Amino acid sequence: MPHFSHMSHSQRVTLRESVTIHTTSPEETERLGERIGRALEPGTVVALMGELGAGKTTLTKGIARGLEVADLVHSPTFNLIHEHKGRLPVYHFDLYRLTTPEEIEDLGYQDYFYGEGVTIVEWPEKILDLLPPDHLEIRIFGTDDNRTFEILAAGPKSMGLLHELSEAPDA
Repeated sequence: MPHFSHMSHSQRVTLRESVTIHTTSPEETERLGERIGRALEPGTVVALMGELGAGKTTLTKGIARGLEVADLVHSPTFNLIHEHKGRLPVYHFDLYRLTTPEEIEDLGYQDYFYGEGVTIVEWPEKILDLLPPDHLEIRIFGTDDNRTFEILAAGPKSMGLLHELSEAPDA
């Protein structure tokens, strides 16, 4: 069972809230992702931060399942982006191999970030200044099967999603 703790903090002038969730298996991580995916709305950007092997792609698989994506979801490392059809379009960016911000600008990232789908970004640290001001940021910590997910919301839309997630029963 995931463990929840709720906290709020200010960062500069912007109020940011967070929820911390712990999982103890890849299956639990996927179920967490599914809960997140069910709560997402059009135009949401989810930024996934964590070391190699932290569980970003496992969480993304669950998010996609929560968005009713039927096809196989895997890391788009060599393509920068994979597109999936579900309840909403899902745009999965993996920026690990990104060498310059111009590469994502050439993809027309604004169409994805500000469109009607859900955008999931692995390795967003490389483009923090390009992320919309209102987005979900998920920081992943831990090793092996014990993972901690700190889900931060900035902006009214993402805070609403965070509240919905923290109040929803476990799947």
